[in-house]
This record gives sequence, C-alpha cells and structure tokens, in this order.
Amino acid sequence: MTESDTHRILSDAFLTVLYAAGPIMAIALVVGLLIAFFQALTQIQEMTLTFVPKIVAIFLGLLVFTPFMYSMVKTLSDRAFDLIVSGGS
Repeated sequence: MTESDTHRILSDAFLTVLYAAGPIMAIALVVGLLIAFFQALTQIQEMTLTFVPKIVAIFLGLLVFTPFMYSMVKTLSDRAFDLIVSGGS
C-alpha cells in the first residue's frame, strides 16, 4: 500500500462521513431555524418546543436516509477490504 492509497482511503472516509451525516444535519438545522423563527415571532420560550420537534425530525430523517447511509459506508468498507485482500497492489 502506497502513500497515495492511504491518502485516498482517508479522504474517501472523510467524505463518506460528511455525505452520510449531511442529510441528518441539514434536517436538524432547518427544523432548528424554523423553531427559532417561530419562537421569535410568538415569544414562546418553551424548552420542550426546541427539542421535541428536532428529535422527531431527526428520527424520521434517519428512517428515510438509513439505506443511503448504509450504502455509502458499505461501499467504503468494500473498497478498503478489497485493498486489504489484494495486499495493497
């Protein structure tokens, strides 16, 4: 295994983490901004109003995006294991 192979695997791993976590983080961001906007408009400062909708949205996002996340991680692990089996050549 050369230095370029190691660099490629590490960069693929970082990108996989970003792509897999990206949709869930985007959902949390959008829901959080909508709740903050709603609270600013109505001046309702209830603590459960900030957490419960975000938790529900993240859970629903995980239900929807789990197959995508699984395929991303599986592709990365298949490439890494194939490199291991081939002896790095």
